[in-house]
Amino acid sequence: MPATIKSHVINARWIVPIVPQGKVLENHSILLEDGVIKDILPTKNLNGGYGQMEMTNLPDHLLTAGFVNAHIHSAMSLFRGYADDLSLSEWLNHHIWPAEARFVNQRFVRDGTTLAVAEMIASGTTCAADTYFFPEVSAKVFEENYFRAQVGIPVLQFSNAWAKSEKEHIIKGLQFYENIRGHSLISAAFSPHAPYTVTDLGFQQVFEQATNLGIPIHLHLHETKQEVETGLIENGRRPYTRMRELGLLKADLQTVHMTELNDEEIESLYENQIHVVHCPESNMKLASGICPVNKLIENGVNVALGTDGAASNNDLDLLAEARSAAFLSKVTSGYPSSVKAEEALSMATINGARLLGLDERIGSLEIGKCADIIAFDLSGISFQPIYNPISQLIYAANGQDVTHTWINGECLYKDKKFTKLNLFQLKGRVESWQKKLGGHE
Repeated sequence: MPATIKSHVINARWIVPIVPQGKVLENHSILLEDGVIKDILPTKNLNGGYGQMEMTNLPDHLLTAGFVNAHIHSAMSLFRGYADDLSLSEWLNHHIWPAEARFVNQRFVRDGTTLAVAEMIASGTTCAADTYFFPEVSAKVFEENYFRAQVGIPVLQFSNAWAKSEKEHIIKGLQFYENIRGHSLISAAFSPHAPYTVTDLGFQQVFEQATNLGIPIHLHLHETKQEVETGLIENGRRPYTRMRELGLLKADLQTVHMTELNDEEIESLYENQIHVVHCPESNMKLASGICPVNKLIENGVNVALGTDGAASNNDLDLLAEARSAAFLSKVTSGYPSSVKAEEALSMATINGARLLGLDERIGSLEIGKCADIIAFDLSGISFQPIYNPISQLIYAANGQDVTHTWINGECLYKDKKFTKLNLFQLKGRVESWQKKLGGHE
């Protein structure tokens, strides 16, 4: 793990602390010590003692908390553009799952996850909830690149490259948990794939183990109208009802997609303190449906943002997800005030941290929290004039405007260049996979 810079001062034109929502600090500085935010103060109040510290001056920049990607399949970045413009069912059954059966191994997961980490760091994401096969490999990549992550333990009833049965998934998952327990950057969650790929017994075993270990469950749920209709035909009830009967509806449940919800289910989400991950661009691309974000927020449900995998997105730019979430909510609700810019930014930061149980450590720029910080250059002509920096960030910027990324006070991306990651070597490995998947080898 890289050595953290002991003391560092970052001076910026704007700082958006996230908490309280909508607040903007102009011409302020952040003091970092041992990877933690020690102070936030007006730059003019810096005394002489700070002059001996390493200092980064960002006179045209906006600083905010690092983004939290609450749902991603990192290794699937190697499937980016592999099968586009298809429905979820066709995409999975006829393209992705056959390709996974043929190509996925530990090297695939290592290279695909590294590619995703590079893209996320360069676009402002400092923490992610990842789910894919070979979680031990993904966790190693996150650790080596000093990236914060919740690594999901996949559980499916179908045989795959990592495990042959639900039981084997759980056994291997428990060993993985023991290996990473107590890690400063890496945590674990059980990730049963979906109601249509996990049996009742599998869900019951996942619930039992997750409860015993005190770790969350991360689950695709109500991703499409077809999923709900099939659940009614095959089980006589909606998938959400089935999860309730199986005991999964507990406070730390992380539900992903949730495009098909009735009023009773929305009320239940709030009552049980269940989190929702909204993946607007993946859902739009696959025509899976639209999560009723406005209703969820109105009913007090915590809604975070995820990109899903690059195979169904096709990028990992969480700022783009925030903008899409805001626009989708406005057009579907009929209210332009739905999901305001500051709310969209909260969905990309503190809401994701809350979903992961990390909101005491990350998700906002507050004294005592980990120094997970990103910087955007707003000097470009497309940002001028700047009346409201938060609005400009959400509605005019994108991930390519990130210039710096810090995780635990360690600068991993400086002036648009990686400080640790070897991009040249990574591109070479990715090109090798492109040839294999493209049928050239």
